Amino acid sequence: EVQLVESGGGLVQPGGSLRLSCAASGFTFGSYEMNWVRQAPGKGPEWVSAIDSGGGTTYYTDSVRDRFTISRDNAKNMLYLEMNSLKPEDAAVYYCELHLGSTYRGQGTQVTVSS
Repeated sequence: EVQLVESGGGLVQPGGSLRLSCAASGFTFGSYEMNWVRQAPGKGPEWVSAIDSGGGTTYYTDSVRDRFTISRDNAKNMLYLEMNSLKPEDAAVYYCELHLGSTYRGQGTQVTVSS
């Protein structure tokens, strides 16, 4: 059974930083591209970033490029999102996402950016 468990969210002031983590299990983590998506209140899901199976290639939506860094540790089955220079518009529930036939997400972790 695929399981994805996100953590690391919280309340941060504008300009602050957070590091999100996603613990993966139930599949061969190192064989699959992984994604981070977010959903703000009243809005649809927004793709944020992706990383290939080996961690050598990363992708970002334009609004987070140069502020966020996606990474993974295949030995630990962990996915990360380092978020710097956070803005109020980054506030959302963040999910790690796997496409493996179906689309899998965890329960999400809330990021609030407010002074």
